[in-house]
Amino acid sequence: MKPLLVAALLGSAFLGMDAQAAGDPTAGEGKVAACAACHGTDGKATAPIYPNLAGQNADYLVSALKAYRAGERGGGMSAMMTPQAQALSDEDIADIAAYYASLTP
Repeated sequence: MKPLLVAALLGSAFLGMDAQAAGDPTAGEGKVAACAACHGTDGKATAPIYPNLAGQNADYLVSALKAYRAGERGGGMSAMMTPQAQALSDEDIADIAAYYASLTP
């Protein structure tokens, strides 16, 4: 019984940490001005060469933006995305990701 209780408590602690790490979509809406030129404020790309971000998985967007920021993604649009991402804090990235994830594709 005790191992089950310990596992349940640890699991709930990790869920709580995940919830705290999630961004604020309302704050993100105010941070997408630079993104909107290519990805649109509604998450719908302004040209076929750009990806739509509306409804995209927030964890994926966070991972991608952090990889661009760290210079770990190359090719494609990395020459454009890396400088954009380098200007973002972890909070900015989480908020922007939460905003685009909250939109209907």
